[in-house]
Parts: sequence; C-alpha cells; structure tokens
Amino acid sequence: MADLIKIGVFPAPNQPLEPEIAAKICEIHGFIFEREKRDKDKGVHKEVEVIVEPQAPAAEPEDLLKTRPPIITIMGHVDHGKTSLLDYFRKTKITAGEAGGITQHIGAYQVIHHGQELTFLDTPGHAIFSDMRARGADITDIVVLVVAANDGIMPQTLEAIKHSKKANKTIIVAINKCDLPTSNVERVKSQLAENGLQTTDYGGDTEFAEVSALTGMGMDDLLDLMILQSEVLELKANPKGIARAAVIEARVVAGRGTTATVIIESGTLKVGTPFICGPYAGKVRSLINDRGVAVKSAHPGMPVEVIGFEELPNVGDHITEMKTEREAKALASERQEAQRLARLKPQHRNRMQDLYSMVRDGGGKAQLKLILKCDVQGSVEAIKKAVLAIESEKVDCSFITAAAGPITESDVSYASSTDAIILGFNVKVEAKAVKSAKAAGAEVKLYSVVYELIDQVREAMLGLLEPLTRETVIGHAEVRQIFKLNRGRVAGSFVTDGRVHRKAHARVIRGGIPVFDVACPRSAASKTKSKKSAPISNAVSA
Repeated sequence: MADLIKIGVFPAPNQPLEPEIAAKICEIHGFIFEREKRDKDKGVHKEVEVIVEPQAPAAEPEDLLKTRPPIITIMGHVDHGKTSLLDYFRKTKITAGEAGGITQHIGAYQVIHHGQELTFLDTPGHAIFSDMRARGADITDIVVLVVAANDGIMPQTLEAIKHSKKANKTIIVAINKCDLPTSNVERVKSQLAENGLQTTDYGGDTEFAEVSALTGMGMDDLLDLMILQSEVLELKANPKGIARAAVIEARVVAGRGTTATVIIESGTLKVGTPFICGPYAGKVRSLINDRGVAVKSAHPGMPVEVIGFEELPNVGDHITEMKTEREAKALASERQEAQRLARLKPQHRNRMQDLYSMVRDGGGKAQLKLILKCDVQGSVEAIKKAVLAIESEKVDCSFITAAAGPITESDVSYASSTDAIILGFNVKVEAKAVKSAKAAGAEVKLYSVVYELIDQVREAMLGLLEPLTRETVIGHAEVRQIFKLNRGRVAGSFVTDGRVHRKAHARVIRGGIPVFDVACPRSAASKTKSKKSAPISNAVSA
C-alpha cells in the first residue's frame, strides 16, 4: 500500500490493480512484469504475441504510387452559395450520364470533369474541417472559398481563411453571385488582398473564378482550376499498400446498423477486410459508393459508405486494415484500456494562473494563445491592439482568432485543439459551447468591463499571478507540561495572548528557533459546545 501511495494510487480494499500499475510496483522491487494467459487444457503459459500498431511507411516506393483524385472542401459564410455550388456539381454529374441517383446523405461524392475525378466533401463549413484536423485526419487537399460578390468578406469567411491557412491548404476563391446587378467583384478582390489572399490579376498567387451557381456561369472554369491545382500538387497514393481511410461522417441506420462515410487515403479497401477504427474493431461487410451502388473495393480518393462497425466512430478517426480479425480485436482492447486510463488522469489546459509556474519551471517563454470574441468588431480591434501592446519578457501572446459574435461550439473545439484560452467581452456562450467546454476542459473567461480583461491578461503575461502564501499570527501559547500517550505526545499549554483555533496551524519555537510544525492542532477548549476557540488565559492541550 505504501508503494501505491508513493505513485499516487489509492485503491479500495480488494480492488484489482491495472496492468500498468502492477508493472510499476514490480519495477520498484526489481521484478519484470509479464502478462499470462490461462488455458483450460494447457494450464498457464506466457502470452508472447505482441500486436503492433499498423502504420503507413514514411515513404512509398515511387513506382508503386499512382495519381489519386483531389479531395476538396467548400467553405465560406452563410448564404454565400456553398450549397448552391454543391447542387450544381450534383446536377452536372447526373447529366454526365452517371447511373443511378445521388445519395444525398453519404457526406461526399465524386464528379468527373474532362475525364478527371474530383472528390467533394458534402458537409460544407469549417466545423467538420477543424474537427477532422483536431483528430489528425488532415485529408483535404484544396479549399474552395466561396464569397458572395454582393456581400464581400464576412466573419465566417475570415474564419475559413484562418482555418485554411493554419492547415497550409491550397485556396481557390469562387466569387459567387456574379449575375446579380449589385455584385462588385473588384471590392471582393481588394478585401481578399487585405486578408492575405492576393488574386493572380493583382500580382498574387491565389487563383479565383467569377461564377454563378444559379446560372452556371464560370462553373467549368472553376472545375478546370481545381484540376490544374491537383496536377500542381502531384497527389499520389499507393493502391497496393495497407488500406487507410478517414471517417468524415458516421450514423446508425435502421436495418444496416452502424455505418460511416470514409475517404480512402491509401491502399484499396475491400469487402471482408478486418480493420481497426479508433478504439473499435470491425470487418467490412459492405461498401456503397456515392451513387448508392454496392461495390467490392474502393481505391485512394474514393468516398464510400462502410458497413461493419462495432461502435459509432468519431469524425476524423482512421480506418486501418489489419491482417486478421483476431489482431484487430486485440488492438481494439488495448486502445480501449488506454482510453479508460487516460480518462482517469486530469486533463491539463493552459490557464492564465499557470503561466508563472510555466516560466519558472520551463526556463523559457510561455505561450499564451487567445481566442477573442466580442459584441462588435470595434471592440475586437481595440482589445486586440491593447493586448498586443503589452510587453513581457516571460510570455509570448498571440491571437488564434479574434472576431465578433457569441462563443460557439466551434470556438471551443478550436481552443481545445490549439490549447488556447477563450476571452469573451459582452458576449454570451451558446448552450452547446458550455457543454463542450466542460467536456474538453477549455477555459472560457467572460468580461463586461474592458479594463478588467486587459488588466488580467497583463498580470498573467507579467507573471503577477504567482500564488502567494501568507501567515498571520493569531495567538501564542506557552507549553507547561508534556503528556505521553499511545498515539503520540500532548503539550499542555497556556494561552498567553490572542486565540488558538482548532483548525489553525501551530509552530513550536524553542530559543527563538522553530523546531516543529503542527497541522491543525486540536485544543481541549474547542471540543466544548459553547466555545470553538480558546481565549487568553485558558489552558489547552495541543
């Protein structure tokens, strides 16, 4: 029990120990911990089989690599025409003579333009984009930024630009609604230039197309730009390697069970293939393409609906092919155990109060990452300017996002993935964001006075939030007699000044030198119902 307490484990009586904890105890006493497997016929024997995490090789042989379709995500502000753009591509595919209809809920589909396949994510917006990147599924190759010619740059447009740039993705701008009489393309281009997207006719490297998803104007030019960018990126994958795919959508369908829409990243996923996805194992029972047709295999860049999951996976989880179903289940068991142990450990997030200790322990500069949300854009600029003007030799401050509007679930997700602190000024937190913040352990601080916000950030950056320990003398007592008991010694004392509280700490001073500290001494006078502390001239035992 003493060894367990030393490593921070406090088990209940008769509680079995986890293998990791047992291994630590064995290491302390010089033993080697090995798992054993019991067999009814052969008795007990050591389990020597080791399940290795399947990983894709760092570099595939060049002769095995084949060109794959680009994976394109369409992002932009609400009501700027993202859905209209996707609907036009769907109609194009149907008129191109593809058999069957389009399965609207699969979450992704392919369009063939001039013999070239293009894979589109059917869930527009930056929410799924950031969720997938937070889990390591960074599968998007090209981002199409949709901007309405009559509205120009809007808050969600700026957020989409920041997400795309942080992910280092190729951006193609689609200036939509150019058929409207109120459209102003030149104003949109100048706004894009102000936000770091210099179009090609302005001397930059960002490709753009003037389109109208309603009339079809410029849509072929936009598709040509996507094909051109995919050729520049030289997107290739090995169709004969280990099958790997990223989950972009998952749900439970009546009659089918748990299904997920995935995009193949490498290898070829076939029916009957055992796989591991997150902490769960599975076996491919059926593959359905974006036209609702059952297929036997799926190649890199192809979106398919996979049936055969044990549990519902998360967006961004990876499907990885395993050699046997037995290995898949064994690895799933190990991952579930690791997740269970991780949930028992407290999650640490950057907090302003922790910055001083980070500087003291790390010996370098601490990083303070902030996400700022305000009621109006004017407050955003003023607060951001005031915070960046604070000079500190201990902390580097940077804004991940600074925008107007309420604190949303997307902000919490972004703060969780970047380990940032959310600051809100005169804004509310959406109900879903509150639940997400509690689950993720993200810190959200709200202010209604701008000076309080700036002062607290300044104190954190200057390291003034170091916890202070103060002592206050509330009384003195003189030891008159020592009594020996079975469980220790009792000092019979006489209070000379002040008071002696039951929950106070005491220090024994001999010859002006502290010789012993007593935590929470129990006074005899404090045990009475009428008195909770001993006044001057009372005799107490401590």
